[in-house]
Amino acid sequence: MDAILDILEDLKPGEDYRTRTDLVDARVLDSLTILALVSELEDAFDIIIPAVEIVPANFNTLSGIWDMVCRLRAADL
Repeated sequence: MDAILDILEDLKPGEDYRTRTDLVDARVLDSLTILALVSELEDAFDIIIPAVEIVPANFNTLSGIWDMVCRLRAADL
């Protein structure tokens, strides 16, 4: 999860990603940031994030992003 936190901090520093539960809803992560995040996550974790996974529920929280990454990594095994 720390790797995801590092990516988020690089893309958009200064947010409290550990406790926020509205990253998409409050537009902390906008569409361009999410696209950059998807690309970084795919590279960092050697996964492919399909378009159907790019929904607010997967990106509103750090744990939501982590759960999605874990799920995609497990599906690829």
